[in-house]
Formats: sequence, structure tokens, C-alpha cells
Amino acid sequence: MAKWTPKHEAPEPLEGPVVATITGGTILWFVLFLVQVPFYGWFDDRDLTWWVWTCLAGAGLGLIGIWYVRKRDAAIKRHEAARAAEAAGGPAADTSTPESTRGPEA
Repeated sequence: MAKWTPKHEAPEPLEGPVVATITGGTILWFVLFLVQVPFYGWFDDRDLTWWVWTCLAGAGLGLIGIWYVRKRDAAIKRHEAARAAEAAGGPAADTSTPESTRGPEA
């Protein structure tokens, strides 16, 4: 069997409204959970309670996802601002070390 080799380069990843997408999905999972809760007995009679708990798990994991993508988005914006400041000729702001712990400048 021959080894598969790609014929084209991989495309750049698409960047869109990631925070809004994850937030919308999380809201959708939570709404689905709330819609199913009144029918819990029906789901229980048919051994389908996993549907209800899957929606709750989706909402919970979505909250983690919202936290993650907000941090990621902020980090991307900080990186782009630092690159723009560096490209403009000014020194990039170093926010990793507080002013009080920096040594004397030469």
C-alpha cells in the first residue's frame, strides 16, 4: 500500500466570531435541557434519561469553552498589538514582569 502524500498545502484556519458561536451553542444546549426537564418521567420510562443529561453536560462544557475562547481571543489580540507596536518601531510592552521587580535599565 502506498503512503498518502498531500497534493496541496493546508488552508489557513478560518477565524470568525468564535466567542459568539460557542456562547450560542452553550445557550442552545441549556435550552434543550430546560425543555426536556418537564418530560423527565417520559425519558425515564424509556431508559432515555441520557438525552437530558447530555444536554446538561453540553451546557456545562460550553461554559468551559466560553472561558477558553475568551482567554484565547484576548491572547491573540495582545499578540497582534505587540507585533504592531514592534513593527511601528517602538518597543513592545513587557507585561510579564511587574515594574517593581525589574532591574535598573542600562
